[in-house]
Amino acid sequence: MAEGSKLLGVAALALVVWSWSAIVAESGLGVNWGTVSLHKLSPSTVVDLLKFNNIQKVKLFDADPDVLKSLMGTGIQLMVGIPNEMLSLLSSSTVASDLWVRQNVSRYIVKGGVDIRYVAVGNEPFLASYSGEFQSYVVPALMNLQQSLAKANLAGVVKLVVPCNADAYESSLPSQGAFRPELTQIMTQIVSFLNSNGSPFVVNIYPFLSLYGNSDFPQDYAFFEGTNHAVTDGPNVYYNAFDGNFDTLVAALSKIGYGQMPIIIGEVGWPTDGAVSANLTAARAFNQGLINHILSNKGTPLRPDVPPIDIYLFSLLDEGAKSIMPGNFERHWGIFSFDGQAKYPLNLGLGHRLLKNAKDVQYLPSRWCVANPSRDLSGVANHIRIACSVADCTTLNYGGSCNAIGAKGNISYAFNSYYQLQKQDSKSCDFDGLGMITFLDPSIGHCRFLVGVTGSNSSSFNLHIVTLATVRSSSTTLLMHQLPEFGALSPKPKWPSGGWLEKTCHHGLCQNHFDKARIPMFQEPKILLKQFTTLLSTWVKSSANSTTTWEVRQWRIGV
Repeated sequence: MAEGSKLLGVAALALVVWSWSAIVAESGLGVNWGTVSLHKLSPSTVVDLLKFNNIQKVKLFDADPDVLKSLMGTGIQLMVGIPNEMLSLLSSSTVASDLWVRQNVSRYIVKGGVDIRYVAVGNEPFLASYSGEFQSYVVPALMNLQQSLAKANLAGVVKLVVPCNADAYESSLPSQGAFRPELTQIMTQIVSFLNSNGSPFVVNIYPFLSLYGNSDFPQDYAFFEGTNHAVTDGPNVYYNAFDGNFDTLVAALSKIGYGQMPIIIGEVGWPTDGAVSANLTAARAFNQGLINHILSNKGTPLRPDVPPIDIYLFSLLDEGAKSIMPGNFERHWGIFSFDGQAKYPLNLGLGHRLLKNAKDVQYLPSRWCVANPSRDLSGVANHIRIACSVADCTTLNYGGSCNAIGAKGNISYAFNSYYQLQKQDSKSCDFDGLGMITFLDPSIGHCRFLVGVTGSNSSSFNLHIVTLATVRSSSTTLLMHQLPEFGALSPKPKWPSGGWLEKTCHHGLCQNHFDKARIPMFQEPKILLKQFTTLLSTWVKSSANSTTTWEVRQWRIGV
């Protein structure tokens, strides 16, 4: 979804017929696999989880080499993502697009490799809240990437798509749907490009956000179980928000001459925590209702018997490090918890009756950090603030599953979240003597006090580099940059926090290092990432000359 969102081939695999006179009549179901987590399972464990549940379609938000390697030989169909922050560079350089395709697509499409079907160029780049920041880059990036795929003889195998948020179009009634006025021209260009290259239109639809953002939105209309607030639109009647939203897009596409364009739902789902309407019961009702609705192949009033080609549920796992600017629910979209355990019974219609849990998950020892009942806790506020600035405490807020556990419960939850993130380092449970370690599970009702998994990340946000990879961070952003082949950088590019980049060589292997940069734990990682991207983009443009070579590096903001 925004930041930052999906699905799987069912017994009824989608028959993709790329002609506008014959649109598919069956949908494939898949999942979004996001990796912005504080406690990460190994990619191989997640891939096994996908296999256990017969999930054959997956959408990624980047091109993480560890994830891609784990998918080799699985037969899982993949949509690889390019983050918005990378669009500027890809739109301005065919060298960059050639390299991106070579490093992130071509190298994996080999015998026994990865079945990459789509490359998502950006993620909701026209989101209204971005105020046009990425708008001018999308079409040039598409053109360059298409050219790069053609050079690699992959243009007929891998299709480019542009996942759009549903706010790209608007209307009071589905039949009157139209793209936002400022997007009409560019959407016409993009849809024409998609049409000419046999690509579908990808849209993210979130009835939950409609309910969350509008107190007057009828709750039953967000689900699939019938409503007392049906929307009548001429001869058509809409009984749920999903169909109404979908047909608004169909009408918008019709207005620009592409009414038969195939559509993929890139993200759709319901969170289980972090808001009043986000809970296990609602999430199960929505997702099961959606799956049943889609697999019935009934379609919508404007496309009867023609459901979306594919639908990607958002999301596979909870992501405890995501930005909560949209709301605390952002960290709780998973149908599985961070450790691969099913949150509620859900039948994906993929051969297994209900979700199966991840196997062989390696947990830390069964111990927790809680408030010391023998100590005066009146001065604990700053400790909670520090703990929750690093760990995930969103379930403690209004509407969360741990909101009603009391003051001491809140303190214990914050302490334990931090303690687990620090891999149960005994010092991390000190809090000036206010914390203590217990071997009795302090979980209360639906409020789960977690135990971390081994090999997961710690909480300090340090910046470091890995050769020949991609850029990743808390906001999962890729970046390519141009690197002088010989000699130190002069002048050294400056980093806002006072750090700097330098180049070192050892036994003929040159590598960059970014030193003296520790990200303040209270600062929003995405903002820092944007600054960093701008810094390196400027460096690329200023250093380009005949004596330079293109390389890919991996920068990680995180642990």
